[in-house]
Amino acid sequence: MNIRVVAFDCDGVMFDTEAANKLYYNQVLHYMNKPDLTEDQFAYVYMHTADEAIDFLFHDRDEAIKANAYRQNMPYLPFLQKMEIEPYLKPLIGRLRPEYRTAIATNRTNTIHPVLKEHQLEGYFDLVVSALDVPHPKPHPDPLIKILTHFQIEPEELLYIGDSKLDQMATEAAGVILAAYKNPSLDAQFHISSLREIEAILSLS
Repeated sequence: MNIRVVAFDCDGVMFDTEAANKLYYNQVLHYMNKPDLTEDQFAYVYMHTADEAIDFLFHDRDEAIKANAYRQNMPYLPFLQKMEIEPYLKPLIGRLRPEYRTAIATNRTNTIHPVLKEHQLEGYFDLVVSALDVPHPKPHPDPLIKILTHFQIEPEELLYIGDSKLDQMATEAAGVILAAYKNPSLDAQFHISSLREIEAILSLS
């Protein structure tokens, strides 16, 4: 392998965001006089953009517009505080740099930069690609292609750490290498249960 860039998904990889995401969307649902998320609803909203999640939760167009307007004006700090950072994330990035460049490709929109600021991760990544930065978010390959273009590298030089079927589909479409995080059901070149295992994949000494 000739990996030059290591890129991370946010939710489920950099952070355990299950509690934060449930709280976030349940608050929107409660505002709209709807019950809490079902397991099937959560499985969808956890992987998709906020706009896609709202459209999925509210099939009536007027309801979706009202819910989205409320969501966009909710203070995000209470949800940031529910996010649990992956314990080895910062040490791993310290081990990667400066030999490897680092990036994020996430389906988050305007919340990714507050997340990085709250958890003191500003400056840890050479490039951050959100769903707002590309024409089409994951499962489309656009976020990964943006990383390839930015660093002027070939697909086989990018290692992406993801945890969902959307990540698998995006990496397959872009031709980049996938390390599947805590999800053995994914078709990936590598399967890991801790970010520490990236060191072995890259043969870091």
